[in-house]
Amino acid sequence: MNIPIVQEILSANDEIARENRAVFAQHQLFVVNMMASPGAGKTSLILATIKHLPPDIAPGVIEGDLASSIDADTIAAHNVPVVQINTGGNCHLDAPQIKAALPYLPLDQIKLLFIENVGNLICPAGFDLGANLSLVIASVPEGHDKPYKYPGIFAQADVVVLNKADMIDVFAFDVEYFQRGIAMVNPTVPLFLVSCRTGQGIADWTSWLQHTTQCRTT
Repeated sequence: MNIPIVQEILSANDEIARENRAVFAQHQLFVVNMMASPGAGKTSLILATIKHLPPDIAPGVIEGDLASSIDADTIAAHNVPVVQINTGGNCHLDAPQIKAALPYLPLDQIKLLFIENVGNLICPAGFDLGANLSLVIASVPEGHDKPYKYPGIFAQADVVVLNKADMIDVFAFDVEYFQRGIAMVNPTVPLFLVSCRTGQGIADWTSWLQHTTQCRTT
């Protein structure tokens, strides 16, 4: 069992993450690492959030996927600076990949950077990217048991968004059970119920994000 090699890999990633964090601070850039299952609505939440941002908070996006540029193309169609990272099979983004993507973004022009991680509720939690905020997105169709099945990613979240809240009744989603699961591993984490389709909760979520952005960058 070669544990030292694993430790060396994580240590090297953390060193690059510190470098990324220094670059973000230099450009006064607030960075959100978005983690979720495939189909939870990461791209939809980015676009819904951007619509509610004031003009002085210019956004940018790094898109992580196994393959294709479908989500990046969707973002670019809204005139938002975006860079695509295709991992070629890896189930998460890492700090060196983020570092390599940064020269392709206008860092002096954007204030809020969304990193859309690869759709996965396990691997992304273990790799620091240098972000200011870890956002975990769950969605109603996935079921209310996700915090119990994947406690690790919810434990390290700075904020949780439950997307597709307009379908709670359709899927008999137990919000209280979901909240209890999160509270078991992360008792004080904020939780927002939103629907990118109807706009439910988006204003509250965006307002919280703006406030947090100002607090962390001043």
